Amino acid sequence: MTRGQTQTSDESDHGLVILEAGGAMIVMRGRHGSRLSVLYAGPALPSVRAEELEQLSHRQHAPGGPEEPVDASWLNAVGTGHPSPPGLLAHSDGEHWALDPRVVQATVTAKRSATIVTRDAASGLRFDHSVQIDPASGVASFATSVINDGARRVALDWCAAVCLPIDERIRRVASFTGKWANEFQIEQHDLARGSFVRESRAGRTSHDCFPGLYLGTPTTGEDHGPACALHLAWSGNSRLRADSLPDGSVSVQAGELLLPGEIMLEPGQEYSSPTVNACWSDTGYGEITRRLHRFVSAISPQPAGPRPVHYNTWEAVYFDHSPEKLLALADHAASVGAERFVLDDGWFGARRNDRAGLGDWFVSADVYPGGLGPLADHVRSLGMEFGLWFEPEMVNPDSDLYRAHPDWILQADGLEPIPSRHQLPLDLTRREVRDYLFERIDSLVSELGIGYIKWDMNRDIQHPGGADGRPAMHRQVCALFDLIDRLRSAHPKLQIESCSSGGARADYGILARTHRVWTSDNNDARQRYAIMRGAAQFLPLSVLGNHVGPKRCHITGRRFDMAFRAGTAVFGHMGMELDLASETETDRAVLAKAIALHKRYRALIHAGAYHRLAVPDHLSGMGTVSGNRSEALFQIAVLDQHPATHPPKIRFAGLDPARRYRLTCVWPESLRTEPASFAGSALMDFGMQLPQTFPDTCLIYHLESDA
Repeated sequence: MTRGQTQTSDESDHGLVILEAGGAMIVMRGRHGSRLSVLYAGPALPSVRAEELEQLSHRQHAPGGPEEPVDASWLNAVGTGHPSPPGLLAHSDGEHWALDPRVVQATVTAKRSATIVTRDAASGLRFDHSVQIDPASGVASFATSVINDGARRVALDWCAAVCLPIDERIRRVASFTGKWANEFQIEQHDLARGSFVRESRAGRTSHDCFPGLYLGTPTTGEDHGPACALHLAWSGNSRLRADSLPDGSVSVQAGELLLPGEIMLEPGQEYSSPTVNACWSDTGYGEITRRLHRFVSAISPQPAGPRPVHYNTWEAVYFDHSPEKLLALADHAASVGAERFVLDDGWFGARRNDRAGLGDWFVSADVYPGGLGPLADHVRSLGMEFGLWFEPEMVNPDSDLYRAHPDWILQADGLEPIPSRHQLPLDLTRREVRDYLFERIDSLVSELGIGYIKWDMNRDIQHPGGADGRPAMHRQVCALFDLIDRLRSAHPKLQIESCSSGGARADYGILARTHRVWTSDNNDARQRYAIMRGAAQFLPLSVLGNHVGPKRCHITGRRFDMAFRAGTAVFGHMGMELDLASETETDRAVLAKAIALHKRYRALIHAGAYHRLAVPDHLSGMGTVSGNRSEALFQIAVLDQHPATHPPKIRFAGLDPARRYRLTCVWPESLRTEPASFAGSALMDFGMQLPQTFPDTCLIYHLESDA
């Protein structure tokens, strides 16, 4: 098939479908009547003819194996006989379980996207396989839809978006785990013969099983070696796996982890898998990160102007609300440079603690006898946007909503609901539940002029059963997306944050309809570096909420000075979550200077190319570089004592080696330096000597080219 054409055919040239865009190439076998397979997916191969790849990949008979080698296919269904773990499991009452889909049609558009239709003759199942490459980032998106064109009901137990072959040199897998208040921790694994599997049954992306993988060779680094990444754009249960097969090949697959009997396709019904995003590089992990950041910036809704500096009330007041206290906090927030003021939990119903009131989305007359209008108006009079916290998907048993509608929760027949944080999950698959939530949020947004919603979801879902008694987790996620889409359609300028007891729902599915994620409930400035470093593997700094916490962190109990707390939060979507009234005037002045620094450079922080620095374990180093490499901002954190008598050298990254740069330390104030000019090559390859500092010091360097 000629590259760049739009073509629908029963048989393409050589039976090959070729996509190429954004520095990536995907070649598929798609001959009519054959099994659809991915022959190659990776960095673009200059001057290659696709048929050469097929010729080069020819395999001979393996002793003890089938007389004709069985090639991998799009889903490696059981009926194909391929020895890898199947990407498709389905049956009709125990029959038609050995599926073997064959190509019936292929459509290619502008060499960037394709839809290939396959059909299993015995069962009548049709499969629409889609793949497209984003031309700006080279990130590919794969998905599969299963349509029951047969006469019998089909139980679908597993359907990956694709079984994707990767470079057989890949032998290292990085996964992302953690817990509440310690999300996005990176684990490295050697990929041995067999399977590496990560599964989440949390009903959200979870704290401990982020649906993404980085893969590389044992020698792949930030700027060298083959690498790839995989991400499942789905806010529910998930399964990711990497399989090293006996023939030496390696493949990855990802999809929604389905509960027993969750997807039963009656004749005419359809199931669409979540999208899997994949990205490749032949120059290391850093390029993977930058490509993924460009992709997220393209799919996530972008605010009209700069992302406002954020003030959130949670750690200042918790549930102890009063109009006087909040009005004073708004004054303090505006005085240090906040541009958005978000009222967190505790403003509604009987919500004086976390045991009651959740679901009763009416302003508490006991706490706010005049309503929230005076606070919202005061916030706007100070030049700030007003935001409000909701947790729409949950209900307290001690609430008017639950007393009126105890049947509105997700539950499994015959089992007692499992409370968590004194709350139960609402069944969003019920239209009446979504209508109630939409009406309440829509009314408050309109009445109060709300510009921003912090949308929280504070627990896992153990028994996601619907009103029909069947598992409903898939339908629940689709209903959540529908509700958010409906609100954004009604209020196009409304911005939404995805919070899930911190960073437990931070995938590309939710980010396609929200503007940022709350990275973690942990505002410990020291621990934030590991959390942000892990999250930034997949998410750009512009969508990662990063807040200045109080002097004593309420999670770890550690104390840090304001220069460290504030400097840490400069890189990200900067915000504050502390009682400004209890901070000293001196510390508020330091905070105001950090916010001014963030505002001065936030376009560079949010739009620049992200670079991790190779630093010892007791340091953290990263930065952003402008697209034309004329400007850069780097953050170096000293997290512990230097093991040697002198601090190590820092080698910057992403600069133009042929240019000269004026280098200035711009944070903290006590270590500010006058600009000094250095060659980009010297800054990257020779390195800069760090100053002697105490641990828990954040250094920020600005670099600007001389010409």
